Amino acid sequence: MNNKKLKAFHVIIRKNEIWASYQKEIAEDKYYFARSCIRQNIFPAAENLYINILKDVLGKDIFDDIKQTTCTGIAYHSGLIPMETIMTVVARQFALMNEAGYENFVVSCVTSFGIYVEMLETWKHFPETEQKTREALKRATGMTFSIPKNLVHASDVIYKFRGEIAAKAKYRLVNANTGEPLKIVDHIGCHYAKIFPSHGIGGAEYPYVLAGLIDEWGGRQVDYPERRHCCGFGFRQYLLKSNRSYSVTNSKKKFDSMLPFKPDLIIANCPGCTFFLDRWQYVIAELDGKTYGENGYGIPVLTYEEIAGLLLGYNPWDIGLQTHQVAVEPLLDKIGIKYDPEQKYKGMGGEDIGRPELPQILKCI
Repeated sequence: MNNKKLKAFHVIIRKNEIWASYQKEIAEDKYYFARSCIRQNIFPAAENLYINILKDVLGKDIFDDIKQTTCTGIAYHSGLIPMETIMTVVARQFALMNEAGYENFVVSCVTSFGIYVEMLETWKHFPETEQKTREALKRATGMTFSIPKNLVHASDVIYKFRGEIAAKAKYRLVNANTGEPLKIVDHIGCHYAKIFPSHGIGGAEYPYVLAGLIDEWGGRQVDYPERRHCCGFGFRQYLLKSNRSYSVTNSKKKFDSMLPFKPDLIIANCPGCTFFLDRWQYVIAELDGKTYGENGYGIPVLTYEEIAGLLLGYNPWDIGLQTHQVAVEPLLDKIGIKYDPEQKYKGMGGEDIGRPELPQILKCI
């Protein structure tokens, strides 16, 4: 074996060792679902689709609690509220889970997932902070809490049951015209594994939670230089209008890096990442006259449950894909999914919900 082959062999072995060391327990059933404030506002149908897939397709018990509040993660990471406050908010969420009779906590938002893990790790290493949190929660609400038996991100659960979903799917991530696997970029939200790698499937270097879906559902992973680069959200970068150029520049760096590989789709597990990788393609097109998909379109950016929903045969408009800036029709055509273009901007009762103003450069229909 020459030196080049030996080096490549050692890289593969090391990658497998790292990946194997970052596995995690994912509960089989009986989930308490923690919603995301961002997702409900940006892609309002996604979480209901997730619950529907778990209940109706996989036959799981998942509880959607009306008493929840936001985790306040955006305010926390923006320096607007102290750690003690968010600890008490997290403790209340756990108390609501206990009150509902559940032990397994499933988090919809990647930022929230990072928050919950950070609080659990802090309490583990600094027990006095947990005691102070318990006292604060008791004073504020009269509630007590128990730490979840199992805490995972929502994409972890889809990953766990990826085989069952594939078995029930009507479509694959395959070009229906050519029979070739679709080329797919996976984008992992930074707060999923970069803060606490042991809590992410595959860790921070080789996360597999979305790549595993690509492999199982028939697609082909796209590896490119900026694969692990941040989408550019960065709370302070976006919340301050004067800093938003930093955000769009980060996204543009990713798009420019993946462009030579001509991906058909980007799959993401963070609502902020999905939003910015979707919306910034419109902004870049307006600023630079540049598009990244085929024939003047952008690259569709969908979440793990939106892709699962499409493959399972859900109507694209019923699961809210018209709320994405980048048109999904080219992707639907490649997979062979039938859809009615006239229903794209119709509400649940058939009423017209209005059409967005078409951009000058990026094709959106």
